[in-house]
Amino acid sequence: MNLLFLGTGAGVPAKLRNVSALALMLLEERNAVWLFDCGEATQHQILHTSLKPRKIEKIFITHLHGDHIFGLPGLLGSRSFQGGTSELTVYGPKGIREFLEVSLKVSGTHLKYPLTIIEFADGTIFEDSQFKIEALLLDHAVPSFGFRITEKDKQGTLDAKKLLEAGIPPGPIYKRLKDGETVTLDDGRTVNGSNFVGPPQKGRVLAILGDTRPCKNAVELSRDADLLVHESTFSGENEEMAKEYFHSTTLQAAAIAREANARLLCLTHISSRYTKEDWDRLEKEAQSVFHETKVVSDFSNIAIPSE
Repeated sequence: MNLLFLGTGAGVPAKLRNVSALALMLLEERNAVWLFDCGEATQHQILHTSLKPRKIEKIFITHLHGDHIFGLPGLLGSRSFQGGTSELTVYGPKGIREFLEVSLKVSGTHLKYPLTIIEFADGTIFEDSQFKIEALLLDHAVPSFGFRITEKDKQGTLDAKKLLEAGIPPGPIYKRLKDGETVTLDDGRTVNGSNFVGPPQKGRVLAILGDTRPCKNAVELSRDADLLVHESTFSGENEEMAKEYFHSTTLQAAAIAREANARLLCLTHISSRYTKEDWDRLEKEAQSVFHETKVVSDFSNIAIPSE
């Protein structure tokens, strides 16, 4: 599991930062990619990576400002041209359905795969045997949401060495033992599989937040997260400007991470007013409040290791 940042700028494309898009790479977990936001030219950014659009299984939209959605119709169309045939689901606030249906209809774009559009509000918006995704409303000029992605605990690993030491050779029986079954061996012994399986592996938790002022729901979504992605449009001295434009500063984002007891904070949605020479200063500013902070750039790739 890793996060690939495709666009980390705020508002408009800039030479060094494209607008918002973030890919959660789940190739080992489910041979799929989940995309969070899809600003203008996201598919151009993808061309510089190994990401295959046909692998995109779900797209989650935080809010309907253009720098977060204007790349979506083009990406959906290109996915057809590039051999995508599997179903794709887009999740977004109310209005995402109209935006996509009108865009695709007016442009005559015909998709070769099933497209499902789900408009959500607060609460659990997706859950299966592997993951649960919850959304909560944040504080922005338009309805903007944050997501909490919880990986469910995984079954412990089978101790093959211990099995061999017990005189149990490899074979189909190993799967039954890993599933916790009690098995009778050919020599008459009864073996309980749970004695050969390690403890469950705790699932990882990510919080990916849309544009927002500091708010209670940002903390709730980020509680004990292994990784928090938070916007940081402005530096600390521009707190009043951030409030006026419904955004956050480096210091405010760091304070959210500290209060939520997150393990790592990634700052994104950086205003183009800050040049490359400013980025280190922004990072140090946030680190003065929450040490485990990183200002990400386009194509930053952050691994989320299992414990």
